[in-house]
Amino acid sequence: MLHCGMREQDARTLRRQSAVLCKQLVVDELLIQCLQADDILTESMAENIMAEQTSQKRSWRLQLLLPKRGPKAFSSFCSALRATDQQHLCDLLTQTSETNGNGTHVETCVDSSVPLPTQEAVPAKRARAHESLEVSLDADSPINTPVLPCTPDFYLSHFQQSYKMASSPRGFALVISNVTFNPCAAPELDPRKGGEVDDEVLRKVFTELEYSVTVQRDLTAQGIKTCIQNFSGRPEHRSVDSCVVCLLSHGVEGAVYGIDGELLQLDWVFEAFDNAHCPLLQNKPKMFFIQACRGDEMDCGVEQIDGPSRTSSPSCEQRDAGREGEKDAEGRQRGDICRPRIKLPQRSDMICGFASLKGTAAMRNTKRGSWFIQELNTALRLHARDRHLADILVQVNRRIKDREGYAPGTCPPPLQGNV
Repeated sequence: MLHCGMREQDARTLRRQSAVLCKQLVVDELLIQCLQADDILTESMAENIMAEQTSQKRSWRLQLLLPKRGPKAFSSFCSALRATDQQHLCDLLTQTSETNGNGTHVETCVDSSVPLPTQEAVPAKRARAHESLEVSLDADSPINTPVLPCTPDFYLSHFQQSYKMASSPRGFALVISNVTFNPCAAPELDPRKGGEVDDEVLRKVFTELEYSVTVQRDLTAQGIKTCIQNFSGRPEHRSVDSCVVCLLSHGVEGAVYGIDGELLQLDWVFEAFDNAHCPLLQNKPKMFFIQACRGDEMDCGVEQIDGPSRTSSPSCEQRDAGREGEKDAEGRQRGDICRPRIKLPQRSDMICGFASLKGTAAMRNTKRGSWFIQELNTALRLHARDRHLADILVQVNRRIKDREGYAPGTCPPPLQGNV
């Protein structure tokens, strides 16, 4: 006889452990993605679960659905727990299921096609705080699941519309992270607690994306400038297909601070990689990620009174480039117009992700790192295989908006601005 639901033994296990799951289970986007990949959850089910405001409510809704999703739902759920560093819950469920089944063998839940995440001294059970706020913050910890690979079919159907990304390494990545500032030269700049988490998260994710990553910490403004000059001038850029630059520091609109309290203009940073100053990266994607405040205002939001539940606008800004100047007119007078040329705008093939809007502060968890870097890490690991970076940044923007659903005028500790 065919059963359309979960095995009674497994369903009974979920019912027995429902209280523990509601208290300890972290239902985040990664776990939901794993269940969707196994066809356990439909897209509408996933959206309904993630629409719940707390992890406990998401857990409860998921537990109501799982027993109805077929005989493989239990093993897929256990596999998702492993992939999201919740091994202790997987062990709890499988041990209980084995006991309930009177020694009946329980199907193992490891998908051999997906490598398990590496664990670096991870405790057997995640530390949980009693306050619901802390539970929510713990759910937002950086994920360690391996970067999901692109399928051959997807690559073959999209590579002609994409940048060439075949070099090994894919490119060079530079991460500059200012955490501790000079108390004498910059007494107004507090240490960026949690910033050390960010640069390690970026190092790991870009290494897994096959970049050669260099991390520099605690540089003066001149030190940042020298480091970027040396990096943009590397002759090895000729043989790679892309470039990544990450700047993490305190900042203001259009500039970031060195540890000496001096400002470095971001416009100069972009100029160092433009087509005139960095010809070895012409026609290659150059990606910038800026984790810094762009002002000191707090965006605590307003109550929505009309419109869809989620805006479709990515709030992007564009600026025209590539104007012809006086030198071009002089060239035409010399007769160069007869020689066919390919002209590039001064700046092209660049994209930049900012942690905050103009004039506002960027948020950072003092234990788990910056909101922007956390969400960027998650999105890159899950979607670098099949989404344009611009779409990934839109998703990051939306996820950060979801985090800002706290009461207007309040900011949940232990968060602080990057200003």
